[in-house]
Parts: sequence; structure tokens; C-alpha cells
Amino acid sequence: MTPLESRDELVAWFAAGAKPRERFRVGTEYEKFGFSVSRHEPLPYEGRRGIRTLLEGMKMLLGWEPIMEGGNIIGLLDVTGGGAISLEPGGQFELSGAPLETVHQTSAELNAHLAQLREIAAPLGIGFLSLGMAPTWSRTEIAVMPKARYRIMTAYMPKVGRLGLDMMYRTCTVQTNLDFSSEADMVKKLRVALSLQPVATAMFANSPFTEGKPNGFLSFRSEIWRDTDPARCGMLPWAFEPGMGFERWVDYALDVPMYFVKRGDTYFDVAGQSFRDLLAGKLASLPGERAIFSDWTNHISTIFPEVRLKRYLEMRGADVGPRRRLPALSAFWVGLLYDDACLDAAWDIVKNWSAEERQRLRDQVPRFGLKAEVGGRSVLDLARECLALAHAGLARRARLCSGRDETIFLEPLDEIVASGRTPAEELLDNYLGRWEGSVDPVFTECVY
Repeated sequence: MTPLESRDELVAWFAAGAKPRERFRVGTEYEKFGFSVSRHEPLPYEGRRGIRTLLEGMKMLLGWEPIMEGGNIIGLLDVTGGGAISLEPGGQFELSGAPLETVHQTSAELNAHLAQLREIAAPLGIGFLSLGMAPTWSRTEIAVMPKARYRIMTAYMPKVGRLGLDMMYRTCTVQTNLDFSSEADMVKKLRVALSLQPVATAMFANSPFTEGKPNGFLSFRSEIWRDTDPARCGMLPWAFEPGMGFERWVDYALDVPMYFVKRGDTYFDVAGQSFRDLLAGKLASLPGERAIFSDWTNHISTIFPEVRLKRYLEMRGADVGPRRRLPALSAFWVGLLYDDACLDAAWDIVKNWSAEERQRLRDQVPRFGLKAEVGGRSVLDLARECLALAHAGLARRARLCSGRDETIFLEPLDEIVASGRTPAEELLDNYLGRWEGSVDPVFTECVY
């Protein structure tokens, strides 16, 4: 509730995220679609086999604190400093993992979460899909979660893009969050991660079906972000210009239109209005209201570029996938970004790409995956080189568990690169082959 007085306070808020290398952590977020095992339908919020029941069961099992809104349970929080469970707009069930020291720990956290979830979900006849896009459901079939911020976003999205509602209600991602030690370290990691985000998108491409048939893309989830809201999404070409730093990010964020202002338990719809005006006490719909720090943290969470700066960096380019593949995203980015030699080598790969080349790569990958090209090289070649760097970085980290280092988590990506085919292409082969033109087998084969 602390009042915000100036732009400088916003800059200082980001700068406070810097931490020494020994305090670097790994955070991983996982989304998944719940569905009725008997009918293959999306889950309602209410009812015996609904999301409310699922959350209440997880609350009893875990002992976590419920997050409530308007009398509805909308999430759970581990108040001891662990993770949280939240709901995306269409009921996608998300684990926001704790900041952990190693990929071994993030993998164990995921195993525990899925085991706990099965304990509650199985007796209710609920399963969970491991795909980046709802494979058969239309938007009208998907229940809207009882969260006021989502009602505001749902009304605003069609004004700024064609596919924003699909993003909200029909996609799932896995995301990795990593630390930086200084402003300069943040800038270098941001630039490398933005440039190579399409490489991760290709390796994790896992959303080739929409409403029961192939949609023409390998990662339609990634394609959706290209037509969601240009003011808050994209590849941030200005991040590669001289003078990039916390101040430049603040200026960008100040110019991204807001969705809402929250006071107490009430969300005020200010969609499309300026945070600069709120900071100055001149917001048209809330005259005289001044910004507080929670307004800023809420606003930052509604900006959706390919890599997002908070007090850490979020890698946002990957479709969710099967359990074995999920820790691979954290392993990939930790290996590249937490080792100075690998970070330097990765920067050498991308530093001469123009903004136009980076954007063209971003535009090609959702459709062409590992066959997309930049600077005369295929994404497959880039993925092979980046994976070699990630292996080297993780080996030097030497974080062992049962005698194995974190490179074991790269094995699913090694297999993808060795085959030269994205996971989505394997799914399409199944669709055209043994699935006999049906998407329905995903509900038994692509589940947790």
C-alpha cells in the first residue's frame, strides 16, 4: 500500500532484484488443462467434479492458505516461502514453483505436485492434458474463472488483437524464471534470451491441434501471441539499443496500457488507460487516485513480451509438454545464462542479428519449428549449438544429485534435436497414422 511518488522509485524497484551469484535461484511455472476423464470436456468451476472442489481438496492435502475472491477459492499459497497454485482464465491449473537452488529440486517439486494433484483428481474423474493448446474445445465450451481481473481482460482483448481470448482461455505454457546480478547482467541475459527464445519455442512446440483438427502450426500457442496485443507483447527491439537498462524498461512499462486498479477487494476497470496518469494522480476514471506499489506489481504482471523483466527474468516462449520435458526448459536456460562463458558464447551467436532478423525468426518458428532460419542458419543448427553450451554450463555448475549433474534434464531436448523433429510433428504423425485422423487419443496419451 506504499504510495508511489516518482519514476525513480520504479527504477529502484527493478534494481533491487539484483543479487549475488551465490543467491541465484531457479523458478519454474507449469500450466495444465483439467478435463473430465469420462467425457473429455473442460472442467466447470462449480460442481463435484469442478475446479473449486479440486482446489479445496488440494488445500486439505497441502495445508496451504486459500486465496479467496468474492467468496470463491481461486488459488493456494504456501506461506512458508514455497510455491503457489493459481488459476488461469480458462481454469488452467498452474503451479508457480518456489525459487530453488538446482534443477534437481525443481524436478522433485514437479513430481510432488503431480502426485498430490493425482491423489485429489483421480477420485473425482479429473485428468490433466500436457499440450500447449486445448486440442478440441471451442472458447464457448470453456468456463470463465471467477476472477474480476479476467472479466476486465476478456472485455478488452478483442479491442487490441484477434487472438487474445484464445491466449487467455485455450493455451498452456511452461516458464522458467532466473536471476541477474546487476543491471549490465540483466541486459545481457535479456538480449540473449530474447534472441534465442524462438529456439526454445521450436524445441518445445506442442500445440498443433485446434477444435479437433490440425491448425497449420507446430506451436499455435506461440502464434497466438503474435496477434494478442502489440502494446504488451513481442520481441522488444528497443532492448538492443544503446542505453538499455532498468530506466528504459520502466519507460516501456509506463507506456503499456493498464487493465485494472485494485483497491481492497474491488477491481476498477481502467483498461487502455495510462499508468503515467495514475502515477500523477490524473487517471481519468479515478480522478485524484494515486499509484501504490501494488498497482505497479500488478501492472508489470500484465505485460507479456517473449522475455519479461520483474525482479528476475521470465522465459516465456515454451509450450507445456509431458512431465519428462518440463525440467528441460529450466536446465536449458540455466546452462546458457548462469555460466559466464556460455552466456558470452550465446551472445556471440546472436549479437550481429538485426531487429528484422530476430522478428522474422520469431514469426517463422510457430509454423516451421526447427526448419525456420535466421542469418543463413536453421533453428535446428542453433538448437544443437545452444544445447552444447547448456551442457557445458550445467557440467561446470556441478550440482549433483545421486551422482548425476543437471545435464540429465537436457536429455529430452537432445532427443528432439537428434531427430530433427519437434514434438508437434510427432503428434501430427500420430494423427495421420495410428490415430486415424482423430485428436481424441490425446486424452489418454498426452496426460500427466
